Amino acid sequence: MLSIRVATIDDLEDLTRLFDAYRVFYEKSSDMIAAKSFLQKRISNNESIIYIAFIENNAVGFTQIYPLFSSVSMQRMFLLNDLYVDPQYRGKGIGEALLNQGKQYTIENNGKSLILETATDNPAQHLYERLGWTKDTEYLHYSWSPE
Repeated sequence: MLSIRVATIDDLEDLTRLFDAYRVFYEKSSDMIAAKSFLQKRISNNESIIYIAFIENNAVGFTQIYPLFSSVSMQRMFLLNDLYVDPQYRGKGIGEALLNQGKQYTIENNGKSLILETATDNPAQHLYERLGWTKDTEYLHYSWSPE
C-alpha cells in the first residue's frame, strides 16, 4: 500500500538514496555525502517541503517543493523542482500521487500556482498534461549562470 508523508530528518538516509539516484538520472556524478548535506540543510532550515512515498516501508519516491512569490499578483507560488520514483516502482501511480500531493500542498497554503519545468524529451509530460498541468506557451524562460 502506498503512503506519502512529509519527510523529516529521520528520513534522511532513505531520502539521500533516492535523491542521489535522481541526480544520477540527470547525468550528475553520484555524491551521497553532498546529497545528504544538501537535503539536511533544506529540511533543517525549512527551505523546502519534501514528500516521500513508501510502499510497505520501502522509500520509493519523493518530490521537493520550494516557495516562490509573484510580485505582479502579490501571491505565493510553489516550484515542484524534483520528482523521482525508483525505476522498479514506476508505472504504479506513485509519480501521479506525488504530483497530486504537491497540488494539495499548494491549495492548503493558498498558492497561486504550482509550477515545474522539465526537459523537452521527458516522457512524463503526458502524465503532467493528463493531471491538468498546462504547458506555458505565453512566456519564455531564460537563465544566467556565473560559470
